[in-house]
Amino acid sequence: MINTIAKLGAFNVWANETLLRRLDSSVAAGKEAPQPALRIFSHLINAQAIWIARLTGTQSPLKVWQEHDLAGLHHWHEQTSARFAQLCETTDEAELTRHIQYNNSQGDAFDSQVSDVLTHAVTHATYHRGQVATRMREGGLEPVNSDFITYCREMSGQVEPQL
Repeated sequence: MINTIAKLGAFNVWANETLLRRLDSSVAAGKEAPQPALRIFSHLINAQAIWIARLTGTQSPLKVWQEHDLAGLHHWHEQTSARFAQLCETTDEAELTRHIQYNNSQGDAFDSQVSDVLTHAVTHATYHRGQVATRMREGGLEPVNSDFITYCREMSGQVEPQL
């Protein structure tokens, strides 16, 4: 049986790394990373850290709209993306159906099932990577294709990784 949540966790790491590589190569070519793109990318990395904290009952080191430069994005990606993918990979049926209680960024209390949280975190990041692509294009940079099917094609060797 295919573990879809594990596959989505791995996709999320790939998509973040693919986006970081494109930003790195653009900066290396003498272009500036657009601040609006960095702000949104910061938000999706921050949200990832926040959801990890909620799932593990710990305190998040990041705030929802805390902004990072490109080096900071690399740092927090390294601190959170693989950890999030690990949570997706290692959850069993009992963990997927477990409920967590938490307060959102406005302080409202909620109760959510772990499987819903993991799915939300990936779809939330996907939504915001689309916004980052738009901000990159508006800033004169060529965005990457971070679609799930592109990830699947790369993983199966049908296409070369994007630079």
